[in-house]
Amino acid sequence: MMNVIGEKQGEIKLVNGGVSTPTGYLSGGLHCGIRREKPDLGWLISEVPADAFAVYTKNIFQAAPLKVTQASLSVAQKLQGIIVNSGNANACTGEQGLTDAYQMRELMADRLQIDQHYVAVASTGVIGEFLPMGKINKGIQAIEFKQGSVPLFETAILTTDTKEKKIAVQIEVDGKTVTIGGAAKGSGMINPNMATMLGFITTDAVVDPNVLEQELKTQTDQSFNMITVDGDTSTNDMVIVMANGLAGNEMLDHAHPDLPVFVKALSHVFQFLAKEIARDGEGATKLIEVNVEGTETEEAARQIAKAVISSNLVKTAIHGADANWGRIITAIGYSGVQFEPNEVTVKIGDKTVVENGLPKPFDEAELKSILEQDEVKLYINMGSSHYSALGWGCDLSYEYIRINALYRT
Repeated sequence: MMNVIGEKQGEIKLVNGGVSTPTGYLSGGLHCGIRREKPDLGWLISEVPADAFAVYTKNIFQAAPLKVTQASLSVAQKLQGIIVNSGNANACTGEQGLTDAYQMRELMADRLQIDQHYVAVASTGVIGEFLPMGKINKGIQAIEFKQGSVPLFETAILTTDTKEKKIAVQIEVDGKTVTIGGAAKGSGMINPNMATMLGFITTDAVVDPNVLEQELKTQTDQSFNMITVDGDTSTNDMVIVMANGLAGNEMLDHAHPDLPVFVKALSHVFQFLAKEIARDGEGATKLIEVNVEGTETEEAARQIAKAVISSNLVKTAIHGADANWGRIITAIGYSGVQFEPNEVTVKIGDKTVVENGLPKPFDEAELKSILEQDEVKLYINMGSSHYSALGWGCDLSYEYIRINALYRT
């Protein structure tokens, strides 16, 4: 598979692969016994220490692995290995949980024969249970660092997800091929505020560390922080970006003419993964995209988009293919943004249901047909200003309740 994204032929190429597709990365996964059968221990490795940055959940109950990863990055702002387990979040586990997370870091560092601060740790799963460190130790010792097991990383990090979430794209910088790869997990407890959500982005580009850090924050705000499944912000949310520089291009800084192309490619990776999480929401049958335009600030557009996609009444109406636009304007109204109601226009698909604050007649059958699609797009125009934002969510189904009522069993 090789598709071209963007206006210019060959600007961004979508290629088969994932988080270890960029030059110099290796990933894999195995079953160590935390879960009953599925792979539950994943690893991601760079041949050389890579510039690395991370963003974390704003939930005050931050899980132990996040604290260990923060400690690692504080030393040199570089990573060479990441160890991830699923099935157990190692959250709300006190000093023992922190000790266990540090032990995971030590075991992985010893296995790679690198300094401990080059290793990050991530966990996802049930909150409040201690890690089975004996099983994790045996799992780390069993790791075989070889090509061929790449897809298992994307599988090993999953919990209630129904599918892997991965992507790889390529661009040309200074005549050299630069690759960006990514993997993510998340299906429930999704309302990132930086669900259980983890994201891993890799590139072989040479990138100015200041640019890399800023773009991580910017792209996260425009992607992972603009999705919701159920309105819950996890204790374990984390997104890590790594750049090992093995593509050999000239440094991508603010003066480099190819920086906009790199940023566009990075944005595509972030948004693709974010949308895949929203699409794969627990029990979801539809992806909802909300496009808000005409606000006085970008933050206002984001607030409105998040309010609409977070509304259980909007989500259930879309699940039932009910064109109840009153639920959409209600969410807009309580978003916390100040606006003129008589300037608001709302469209479901290409059909206008509210124009300048007043209802506009529509054909129920046409709207039902739009709402029965796998992807439902809502367009909201708030007035004549020029700021905008996109947000993504999913419908709320009976299956979501079943999954979460039985999560621990």
